[in-house]
Amino acid sequence: QHQQQQQNQSIERPIQARFSPYDFNGGTVLAIAGEDYSVIASDTRLMTGFSILARDVPKTTQYTANTVVGSCGFHGDVLTLTKVIQTRLKMFTYLHNKEMDTGAVAQMLSTILYYRRFFPYYVYNIVAGLDTEGKGCVYSFDPVGSYERETYRAGGSASSMLQPLLDNQIGGKNQNGVKQAPLEKSKAIALVKDVFTSAAERDINTGDSVVIHVITKQGVTKETFPLRRD
Repeated sequence: QHQQQQQNQSIERPIQARFSPYDFNGGTVLAIAGEDYSVIASDTRLMTGFSILARDVPKTTQYTANTVVGSCGFHGDVLTLTKVIQTRLKMFTYLHNKEMDTGAVAQMLSTILYYRRFFPYYVYNIVAGLDTEGKGCVYSFDPVGSYERETYRAGGSASSMLQPLLDNQIGGKNQNGVKQAPLEKSKAIALVKDVFTSAAERDINTGDSVVIHVITKQGVTKETFPLRRD
């Protein structure tokens, strides 16, 4: 009789199906702040699991004349967040008759992310641009809006591989007798290409090509550098 009751309970119990509103679509973003410039780069591969969905989807978006934001994580949330930021920036421009500076964009993004903290955008953001004094600035975010200004930062699927390289090459960490000197723009761009080439060798979510944005007071220039496609 006890076994019969157990069988009846197992039959009557509702069937459960697990569902997650999130996915991880890969992507890696990297930003470096210099004396009078910023460099931000991302790969262009869009993944889910072990499947490549697209090979030409950069994770960076230029929002103002001197602000570029890199966003990676769940691509659906990236698209939604991009629309929200663009709308807020348009409203600011119409109200104040000027563009928002990079520090203000970072603060606004923090507010947008924190507003959704109980059902967050599954997006890791890095903001790069120039501050009000014309110096390069980089802000890194977590998905619920906590952020800080940094000199360099990697985010996304290959961040654990890129960040130690940046710590060593830019931060001078784990080296003896290193004299800290301002990083030249040409060296920063070469370093970005090298670290992304290394990441593409090890991380299946990173590859195809890397799009590099260089931000100066003259504007934003864009360069594409090929990575391995397998």
